[in-house]
Amino acid sequence: MESERTSTADTADTAGGPRVLRQDEWDRWYGTLVRAFGGVPESDEETELWRALTEFDRSLGLWDGEACVATAGAFSFRLTVPGGAAVPAAGVTMVGVAPTHRRRGLLTRMMRRQLDDVRAWGEPLAVLTASEPPIYGRFGYAAATQQLGATIDTSRVTLSVPDGTDGVRLRYADPVDVLDTCEAVYARLVPLRPGMLARGPGWERVPVLDPASERGGASPLQCVVAERDGKTVGYARFQVKPEWGPAGPAGTVVLRDVAALDPAADAALWRFLFDVDLTSTLVVRNRPVDDAWQYLVSDTRRCLPTLRDGLYVRLVEVGDALAARTYQAPVDVVLEVEDAFCPWNAGRWRLSGDPKGASCERTTDAADLTLSVRELGAAYLGGVSLAALARAGRVRELRQGALAEASVAFGGVTPWLPHGF
Repeated sequence: MESERTSTADTADTAGGPRVLRQDEWDRWYGTLVRAFGGVPESDEETELWRALTEFDRSLGLWDGEACVATAGAFSFRLTVPGGAAVPAAGVTMVGVAPTHRRRGLLTRMMRRQLDDVRAWGEPLAVLTASEPPIYGRFGYAAATQQLGATIDTSRVTLSVPDGTDGVRLRYADPVDVLDTCEAVYARLVPLRPGMLARGPGWERVPVLDPASERGGASPLQCVVAERDGKTVGYARFQVKPEWGPAGPAGTVVLRDVAALDPAADAALWRFLFDVDLTSTLVVRNRPVDDAWQYLVSDTRRCLPTLRDGLYVRLVEVGDALAARTYQAPVDVVLEVEDAFCPWNAGRWRLSGDPKGASCERTTDAADLTLSVRELGAAYLGGVSLAALARAGRVRELRQGALAEASVAFGGVTPWLPHGF
């Protein structure tokens, strides 16, 4: 397979197309990416980690002579989909074009080659996080998850915790020393929520990446582990930014991530975060939209909740992708799909499924719903309603009742991407 992907196009310059990255080219390739994102040098710790995680045979570059002028990569991920299956997905990453070579179609050529490769690898999904959301819609990607943020006034907001919270023991631990223990907790949660990523070797280092240059005056990363009967049932990783005002201490707790196996452990960790000495604010940047702390607080308004886009999904193989997940109610609909960038997806597909499984096959039957591959990507993980997309004019119902049937079936547990890539 590698020789097929590294044939004639892999020795061409910008006139010939993207080619697979060689290991001795990584520094120049990554330097192009850093420059595209502003040119601020990264710490040695960051650079070493991303080099170690780079999958060279899945990374592409465009070259103008000796200069790399465009980059793109694809991590080998397994993404949880509704029903709990871990589906192969290409994690599109490290996409950049040199400012000197803009408006020449380089990004389109990179996306064309990459999606062709993903299809050849047999991966039905491509996913990404977007630095600039308008870029990726024309290639069939759509926002499929949201992330909840908050700036909580912990001097005014209190928590009402469930029974059993006081039975959870908390202790400080070095984030690196307890990495394996925390990863075991995370791994148990991955199948329970669509959008989560099964972390392969090396990826456990991403949540504890802690370059001093990005702390913004806050402490090094700290970790508290939750235990019950000698077993780890959760953890929280965070930083503390000390501040003082005329009235005294006014520090901020900046939450990196928190995970727990049951409601009592979750509540114990959140109560700890609310009560850190010399602080009066808790900053939350990426949590599930339905995160439980919202239903424990005394005053939601003083939490200043915000939403922003999270994971973008692109169905590379419509039939395989729709058959890989389950549906929370029985569904039998014919979808007429538009997909100009990946025309092999265009046409009619009969989706039949229920909570136990699904099939999705080509059909010549009359369509019940018509939509583009972007709408399918938005709705795929269950976080965006097909009915809402229809109200926006993005989905059209051709058989009465089909929209309600499909909307209910596609729903389920709110999806969430726990970290970027």
